[in-house]
Amino acid sequence: MHTTEIFGPPVFTYSYREAVIDGYLVDHEPPHQFETVLKKEGITWTKGEMVDVYDTVSGTISQEYLEDEVNIDVAQFNTKVITESFNRVIIRELTKYISPDDEGKTLIFAATDDHADLVVRILKEEFEKVYGAVEDQAIMKITGSIKDPSGAIRRFKNEKYPTIVVTVDLLTTGIDVPAITNLVFLRRVRSRILYEQMLGRATRKCDEIKKDHFNIFDAVGIYESLKPYTSMKPVVKRPNISLTQLVEELEKMEKQEHLQYQKEQIIAKIQRKKQTWSERQHQDFRVLSGGKTVDEFIDWVKDLQPEQLPVELKEYKSMFRYMDENRYRENKQFISNHEDELIGVKRGYGNAEKPDDYLQSFGEFIRNNMNKIPALMVVCQRPTELTREELKKLLLELDQKGFSEKKLQAAWREAKNEDIAADIIAFIRQQALGDPLISHEERIKNAMKKIYQMKAWPPVQKKWLERIEKQLLQEYVLHPDPEKAFEYEPFKSHGGFKQIDKIFDGQLAQIVCEINVNLYNYHTKKEQA
Repeated sequence: MHTTEIFGPPVFTYSYREAVIDGYLVDHEPPHQFETVLKKEGITWTKGEMVDVYDTVSGTISQEYLEDEVNIDVAQFNTKVITESFNRVIIRELTKYISPDDEGKTLIFAATDDHADLVVRILKEEFEKVYGAVEDQAIMKITGSIKDPSGAIRRFKNEKYPTIVVTVDLLTTGIDVPAITNLVFLRRVRSRILYEQMLGRATRKCDEIKKDHFNIFDAVGIYESLKPYTSMKPVVKRPNISLTQLVEELEKMEKQEHLQYQKEQIIAKIQRKKQTWSERQHQDFRVLSGGKTVDEFIDWVKDLQPEQLPVELKEYKSMFRYMDENRYRENKQFISNHEDELIGVKRGYGNAEKPDDYLQSFGEFIRNNMNKIPALMVVCQRPTELTREELKKLLLELDQKGFSEKKLQAAWREAKNEDIAADIIAFIRQQALGDPLISHEERIKNAMKKIYQMKAWPPVQKKWLERIEKQLLQEYVLHPDPEKAFEYEPFKSHGGFKQIDKIFDGQLAQIVCEINVNLYNYHTKKEQA
């Protein structure tokens, strides 16, 4: 049974990309994609070699004689093979981008609980080489296996330390830490939907640290491996769904047969998981379950009535997260001593190999569609008539073609060695009309400076002009219709256009017109300068 069969089709959808365009969430810059020798060539053992093998159930290491050649690609790094050299090369390069003392926080996705331990150890060793002694609490693992994972998550959200956290599944969904500015992927993700949920950990705005974007560091080729949405088919039996998600879905179910079906799935999944558990995992389960063995817990769930499930199982969410942590771990893992080496780090600009290529393809798209897309025509030819609604449609269309403000800013910075926080309007006009590229803030302040210079404004009127400027710094446009321009907050609660117009002695419409003209007349001054 698929999720839509239980809940029905969604009544309303609102995508992450739309939320970014509307300013409710922050966007990410093009991902940093790491390339190493082992990632490129894989790990190979020839027939007849002796290989160290780690038994994840017993925790012992033995040697095995290979009867055939073994080839392992990056998709199986840290699950089928333990490769410390690969992780160390990645983390050593990562220390050039993040620091344990950053204001923003970093979340690293590992493949298994054991892998998370390895990553934490290497992080501390590599940061110590760069910074000297590092606060021990700055870097930590948060998985279901640690003592009090909920308390650790609270500290991650509310306190200075930890600043760098390594997790497996526990923090992939359902947690809200607005200060996360870096996501690091040291494991492959099979599902694009799960990948986007993981990105969601960093999309929250955080004004305290002036967060305007987040960074993605891809060490395992996620972007090359993810299938597009169009090629994804719903899986009826959902074999890869986590226990955590099965339990969370209970709260949205009402029909007895749906609750009963979900109960059977939960029990079956627990039964399968326990088959490969070590004695330590059974002991951990007893602690997290409040003293029940796994078989006692299964019997207890069997006795629950369907309507009891949502409330009763909600209390065991941390336990289910623990059980999910190692669902991709192999029972036996090869231990690789192959030395790795960094080839380089590039940015992911979609089909464009280099930032120059990305800027060029953007320019070609703008010039080729200037007379085909209405809002693009308005931006280039009649910008003072541009509305919020028209601009949003244009931003969505550009986004579908792979063009976003953050990607354009990053490409310009890399290609031109200039860090200009220009908005999408400035990028469009620069490509279409040859206008100089200036930052969004400079464009707004230049327009408002001309308004301030019109006359000596009385204090109350000056205060309202400053409010308009502050709002414009968060927006792209001021609606050409003065009445509509003030039907949003922070103006609506103050009476909107009619009330504010009285403050300006009936001159507000003219002021709006002047601001809109000035917003697009910055090029003359820039050229003279």
